[in-house]
Amino acid sequence: MKKWKLFLPMGLFAVVLTAAGALSFSTRAQMPEDNRIPDRVYFGEIDGSGLTREEAVAEIEAHVEQLGQTPVTLKAGENAVETTAGELGLTWSNPEIVEEAEGLGKSGNLIMRYKVMKDLEHEDKVYEIGYSVDEEKIAAVIEQHMGDFETKAKDGDLKRENGEFVYVPGSQGVTVNVEASVASVEQFMNTQWREAAGTGAEIELVAEVVPYRGTPEEMGRVKDVLGSYHTNFSTSAAGRCQNLTNGAEKINGAVVFPGEEFSVYEYTNPFTAENGYELAGSYENGRTVSSYGGGICQVSTTLYNAVILAELDITMRYPHSMIVTYVEPSQDAAIAGTYKDLRFVNNTDSPIYIEGYTEGKEIYFTIYGHETRDANREVSYVSETTGSNDPGTKFVAVDAPIGTINRVQGAHEGKTAKLWKVVKVNGKEISREEFNTSSYSASPAIYEVGVSSYNLIAVENMNAAIATQDEATIRAAAASWADNGLGGFGVQDPINDVTTQPGVTPQPDTGTSVPDPGTTVPDPGTAVPDPGTGTGDAGTQPDPGADPID
Repeated sequence: MKKWKLFLPMGLFAVVLTAAGALSFSTRAQMPEDNRIPDRVYFGEIDGSGLTREEAVAEIEAHVEQLGQTPVTLKAGENAVETTAGELGLTWSNPEIVEEAEGLGKSGNLIMRYKVMKDLEHEDKVYEIGYSVDEEKIAAVIEQHMGDFETKAKDGDLKRENGEFVYVPGSQGVTVNVEASVASVEQFMNTQWREAAGTGAEIELVAEVVPYRGTPEEMGRVKDVLGSYHTNFSTSAAGRCQNLTNGAEKINGAVVFPGEEFSVYEYTNPFTAENGYELAGSYENGRTVSSYGGGICQVSTTLYNAVILAELDITMRYPHSMIVTYVEPSQDAAIAGTYKDLRFVNNTDSPIYIEGYTEGKEIYFTIYGHETRDANREVSYVSETTGSNDPGTKFVAVDAPIGTINRVQGAHEGKTAKLWKVVKVNGKEISREEFNTSSYSASPAIYEVGVSSYNLIAVENMNAAIATQDEATIRAAAASWADNGLGGFGVQDPINDVTTQPGVTPQPDTGTSVPDPGTTVPDPGTAVPDPGTGTGDAGTQPDPGADPID
């Protein structure tokens, strides 16, 4: 095999050596210092020429922090909230560019390093700053301003004017999908923020339309009477009458959509003077007291009977603690805060409208809706008393002159009862089912008996008579100690040797209330309604605490 040898003329070899030397000298002359970034290197708009890595990082972080003050408008439909990029968690996402910039012209072979530096002589090297945001901070901002972003749907409504229904249009709402909106904001900040940095940005959140209930078609089906009931309150005092009227007005016009639960308490509370209620009789621990809203249970009871005739689903109902007179046993529904409420669900396929009002000492409730039941089907409810308990009479000693006996509460007979649901078709009974059961506590007639006297013997004898709880014994003692000149009626007290109140003539007990001449005792037939005589509703369940509303 023939071998070839390459021979360079001495002149050409010298030229090569000279060029290499020149290249070596030029490269050494242009190489940057080891800890400095070369000239004409930029990070976005930041000039990094001659900066150390630490200095460049500080410059970029200060720039990002300043950009954090840039306003960002988040929009959901027509609703908008202005925040800042910083509140969305704006950060610098590519810190590796500083290390890369610092290494320019300092790695690779001699020719590569030379080329990098020569390129910088002709053109700037620009590193784009990457931005990112914090998902948790974005979500926090959206949730904090959810009330500003969202618009609640306004349901269609009905008004009843001159016996006809008038439709009130509804409107759609807007709700924000937080998870999807966070992703949308994050994508914008990662891809479009550079163009908006420093000048402001507008980002559309992911919003969804919330349809409203009660379209004209739905409300147009509300025209049939599903159930109607009324009760009388002609013997009620003025305050109680006002409470019934006020309660009926607050419920009147309520629309309950299919599947929705209605609460009487939510519509009628709070039971205060500011909310239109007056003082009237109510039950408290087995006694009749005066409280704001007394009588509201006749409102709930009347509505209850209209509702069960409409055959809506009862989800909460309580009987009174003691019997009431305006409906039969087991047809009542007591109200006492949220723990004793009348609640029911619209189990029909259409909205229902509740009409409530008072007129001529009668309270009326009518349930309107879309009737789907057979026209030949008739529903009624029958009360059955299953047991009774004699309440008796209770005498209580009070600080009033001997001889005074006043009835402050009528007797309430204790009862247990059932309510039967009876269904007839074409006048023939086809079913009779137990609908509810109720238990009413007995409450005695309460008489307050005066035991106040300067005569200690009279006081002792009256207290002894009261302890027997025998009406004949108590009345005899009261008459005796009032009539015999002792007990503080203007004679000499033989025990204490003092003169009793002069000029006061004792009044014999005739079996009725005898007013205390020195005090004012309200007539239970007027100022304090007596639920046992039908003059007052009053009646919550007997609880450890007071049930202020009847």
